[in-house]
Amino acid sequence: MRSMAASSGRATCVIEVAYARPDEQLVLQLSVEEGVSVAEAIDRSGILARFPEIDLVHNKVGIFGRLVALDEPLRDRDRVEIYRPLLADPKEVRKQRAKRMAEQKNR
Repeated sequence: MRSMAASSGRATCVIEVAYARPDEQLVLQLSVEEGVSVAEAIDRSGILARFPEIDLVHNKVGIFGRLVALDEPLRDRDRVEIYRPLLADPKEVRKQRAKRMAEQKNR
């Protein structure tokens, strides 16, 4: 869905910016110049105003599940994903669950 931006002569592309909390998820679609950075797309999307807990110093970002830097250039149809930090180590959670299951089994 590329087109030429009138003022710059650069191709524009359609991208998405996504963020999810346990109680809400949001996917915003916007048109940007091809090659715009992940950080610029996030800023232009307005998602930071809607979710003030997002801190791009601490939240990791990716494109379709692949971690990328904030200066990564975007291409047509990319989906920028802003990830929340893990609250618990998944390995530790599995260990605790296995321990509880073993204790219940031995009762």
